[in-house]
Amino acid sequence: MSMKCKYAIKALVSLGRNYNNGYLQTAEIASSENIPKKFLEQILLELKHSKIVNSKQGSRGGYYLLKNPKQVSVADVYRVFDGAIALLPCVSINFYEKCDDCNSEKTCLLRKEFIKIREGARVVMSKTTIQSFLQVTKK
Repeated sequence: MSMKCKYAIKALVSLGRNYNNGYLQTAEIASSENIPKKFLEQILLELKHSKIVNSKQGSRGGYYLLKNPKQVSVADVYRVFDGAIALLPCVSINFYEKCDDCNSEKTCLLRKEFIKIREGARVVMSKTTIQSFLQVTKK
């Protein structure tokens, strides 16, 4: 996972804590989550373009989650910043590419096992939401 994706999740957890309670300014998120402010600004813009967050301009403005924290999965965020969940392009659901060195996908032993790996990761990442992190922090 890239640092950008990790920071995005941290920022979303911060916004999730504040869900339905107004806006959080970039500086506030950056400070509380120990994320460089300029880097966070880029991340929040990508999340905004992906329709996960939105913002309001002005001195009382800031960022907020567009969706309930239960509806934003790690898989959603990962795909925005890091692309495919699959470790090989030939097993990717959303970013499929044929492998140049493969003679037959039907008989490829790597492909069969990496499909299992992808599925395991995809299921867990899809079930893990921003709300999941909020529940962990309450314990």
